[in-house]
Amino acid sequence: MAKGKPTAAQAEMLLRVYDLRREARLRTARDWFAQNFAPKTMAELQHLIPPGSDENAYLRMLVSYWETVCALLNHGLLHEDLFFETTGEQYMVWVRLEPLVGEMRKQWSRRAFHHLEAAAKKHEKWWEKRERGYIQRMRQMMSSPQAMQGQQAQKR
Repeated sequence: MAKGKPTAAQAEMLLRVYDLRREARLRTARDWFAQNFAPKTMAELQHLIPPGSDENAYLRMLVSYWETVCALLNHGLLHEDLFFETTGEQYMVWVRLEPLVGEMRKQWSRRAFHHLEAAAKKHEKWWEKRERGYIQRMRQMMSSPQAMQGQQAQKR
């Protein structure tokens, strides 16, 4: 956990992470995930992302990006306060993957999504210290594309 003010290197790293999110294919993958990803079973996942499909590539790209960013966070290369103040997408990715993670770990690796999960736990603790109930509201809103669309429609 980063204490004190962010260093210039941590700020630069966060800006680099943000810049990478703007890459065209990753942006497409992020949009696809936010709008379409809500499987609750491995069968639903396999139907949603068949091997060789663009959707399969999108999921792999998005998850590997956030797993890498969360590894930087978990190893202290990103400043926690600065990261959580400016970034929340990784938490949405975790909330939507979480129902599948147990089965994915059985099939692939018991360490699959290790950094994403650890960062999600830190994210929850960080927010609960600052705004009680925030995580419950965010989990509900982020749980599916439909929930996010409904939440945005209510704000209008």
